[in-house]
Amino acid sequence: EYEIGALMKYTFERVGCTDTAFDPIIGSGPHSTILHYTSDAGRMEAGDLVVLDVGAEYGDYSADIARTLPVSGHFTPRQREIYEIVLAAQKAVIAAVKPGMTLYGRGPNSLHQIAANYLNTHGKDLHGEPLGKYFIHGIGHSVGLDVHDLSDGTLELQPGMVLAIEPGLYLPEENIGVRIEDNVLVTKDGCEVLTKRLPSDPDEVEKWMQDRGIH
Repeated sequence: EYEIGALMKYTFERVGCTDTAFDPIIGSGPHSTILHYTSDAGRMEAGDLVVLDVGAEYGDYSADIARTLPVSGHFTPRQREIYEIVLAAQKAVIAAVKPGMTLYGRGPNSLHQIAANYLNTHGKDLHGEPLGKYFIHGIGHSVGLDVHDLSDGTLELQPGMVLAIEPGLYLPEENIGVRIEDNVLVTKDGCEVLTKRLPSDPDEVEKWMQDRGIH
């Protein structure tokens, strides 16, 4: 894990970033289920998932991006099931981002509620229970001069705001943690995904890894 973290910091600095926005979170296997895990001290094992939550500063502005990868290059059926649920929840939220929506709250314009509703109605845990209780953090936050820019998550979104949208599910009993995070710019009638060059579709992720010799 620490080797991946070091590689991320090297890559950031090599292309001109002045700093990391936060310490890289590289959590594999059981560590993938721990929020804000920054020890990066474990050894990735075949069959694990690894959550990479990283960001750099450039021109004093921060980014915050997360991807979840299969260490061996292939998702197991169960890993893919959970992954696709998280990805679909994220797509539902991003499709809803526009002026007038809010990050939080319980009303129909709440992005967090859209994610929670989706995760509660798709998939089950090993005991047949809904997955919503494994979504243990908020749907996202403002990004800007700080990686968690000061903002009121109950206020309506406005054009020009930049958000990190990050649904996740964390199932310690199965050593499965999945977080997918993208940065989006709120526009006058929707949003633009600023981090769309980084693949998140599971087939694309597997192909990307296999093309780099990870089988």
